[in-house]
Amino acid sequence: MPYWCSDCRSYFSVKTGTPLACSKIPLRKWAIAIYLCLTSLKSISSMKLHRDLDISQKAAWFMIHRIREAWMPDADDGVLYDGPVEVDETYVGGKRKNMSNAERKEQAGTVGKTAVVGAKDRTTNRVAARVVESTDKPMLQGFVMEHTVPNAKVYTDEAAAYEGLPHHEAVQARGCRVCSGTGPHERD
Repeated sequence: MPYWCSDCRSYFSVKTGTPLACSKIPLRKWAIAIYLCLTSLKSISSMKLHRDLDISQKAAWFMIHRIREAWMPDADDGVLYDGPVEVDETYVGGKRKNMSNAERKEQAGTVGKTAVVGAKDRTTNRVAARVVESTDKPMLQGFVMEHTVPNAKVYTDEAAAYEGLPHHEAVQARGCRVCSGTGPHERD
């Protein structure tokens, strides 16, 4: 802590208030790690970083997560999507393969799963997603209004919960790209 603030009467350094704070890893290794993460096509694994920087794998994992945190856009940046915007909901969780047959029969459909709704702006490719309590009309339409400008074109599936949205268009399910059918297909 090489610097002293006379106003708040405390020590600070260039790492204070950043994702690098409280790290004993030298700044040179941080700079190399940032360079490796940014120049790699799909980032870098903690094992590769640990070998390249000659640090422990735990420290490399810590560094990668801090670097990703620093470059992550703010979730509450208040940007509304201009459109066109695609919106859909899904259910996540409840791996059926881990259940007995009796439990599988009990939990048919969406029981035991969490509803998630998401919106994607086609022009910027930005995505907003949120866990929702239900997939009813007020909840889903509230999510759409919260993330889009009033005159944005919104594309959804044919769910009744989206009916009544302004500038809304329902997209029909297309099925198989090869035969236009919707039945199960085997891979070659």
